[in-house]
Order: sequence, then structure tokens, then C-alpha cells
Amino acid sequence: MSSPNLSLLTETLSVPLLLKSLPPASDATATDASDLHDFTAYLASTLFASLPGALQAASSTSLAAAGPALLDLTRYPPNALAPSECLDSLISYDLADDADSATRLLMGALEAYLAAATAPPPAGRNTRVKECEICERDVPLSYHHLVPRSVHAKVLKRGWHTKERLESVAWLCRPCHDTVHRCASNEELAREWYTVELLMGREDVQRWAAYVGRQKGRKGCSNAPRGAG
Repeated sequence: MSSPNLSLLTETLSVPLLLKSLPPASDATATDASDLHDFTAYLASTLFASLPGALQAASSTSLAAAGPALLDLTRYPPNALAPSECLDSLISYDLADDADSATRLLMGALEAYLAAATAPPPAGRNTRVKECEICERDVPLSYHHLVPRSVHAKVLKRGWHTKERLESVAWLCRPCHDTVHRCASNEELAREWYTVELLMGREDVQRWAAYVGRQKGRKGCSNAPRGAG
């Protein structure tokens, strides 16, 4: 089974798994990352196969047609969103303590997947690149506003940037996108980390990129379809 949405689910599911398994800087090996990639791919394919068709085919178009009810996970059978095979695997690999924590992990990943799958394409679509601009993997990408939209009014009022710069985006995989937002507040991103080059100057971002970049999919090693962000 292969589809853009399966690839997107794999990326969103990899976020909590990467965070739970990120080793100390001295121990981040290619083998560790490769093993995690294979496990994530298995987990995502198992979960995706159990999802209702509406969630497998989620898009901005289907959201417009179905309305917010599409994203209400309480409408769907619990065992379709958290199949026992996935729960058992997460517990066996020490990525969850019990069925409840494993379910929370899967539900968080599904919410992130649906948010990404149903997001409308950005106005700056012509700026899109093939690989994540941080880890350089050829995987589904989402767009990151380098000057976060929530602080645009403050940015213009205080003269930090021109109006034109507010539309600048970077194309990032979901794990790297989430990592950027964990590194700094939206105001700090707008004032200090508003280009990919500035972000890559951070030691924590460099370490993250080195680890996640060792997973399969780096620079054309995978032909997985790319999502629309």
C-alpha cells in the first residue's frame, strides 16, 4: 500500500517516536535511525490500513465537502484509530508504558496527520523544493512561515521586517517543522530565527538534523510520494 497520505501519516507518526528515541549526541548512529525508520513505516502502514476510508483520503477538498465533522475522531470506532497491533508494538518497543499511553500517542499523531492532510496549499507554492530544507530528506513536506503568522501585526508595528518578508516560507518535513517550533517561541522565531540559514546555525537544530537526516529518504533514496503540506 502506498499513497501520499500514507507517507504523510508516516512522517507525523515519526515525530513522537523520534522524540522518545533521540539518543545522546555521542550515540546518534545511522543504525539507530534506520531501525526506527523501519519500525515507524510498519506502524504507520498498520494504522493507515485500519483507518476509515474518509480519513485515509483526507484532503482540503474533502474537509470542505464534509465540514469539521471529518476531523472529529470521536465519530470513528476506537479500534480503527488505535488497533491492538499498534498498541502492542509500541509497548513492546518501550515507546509507551501501557495501552492508554500508546493510544494517546497514536491519537496525537492522527490529529497532526489530519491537520496536515487537510491544510490548504500556501500562496507561495512556487517556492517549493523537493527535500526538507533542514534534514534534506525526500519525504512529505509542510510549509513553515519563517515569520509566524500569529506575530505578523507586532512585527510590522515594531518594524522588525518588511511586509514582503512575512510571506517567506520554508519547506520542512513534519518532524523538523515541529522541532523548529519547540526551539523558540513565535516571537523569537520572528526576531532571531527567520531564515533557514539562521535556524541551521543553532546547535540544537544541527544535532536534530544530523540524527533525523540519517533515516531513509535522504536525497532521493526513497521514492515515497510527497504531501501537499
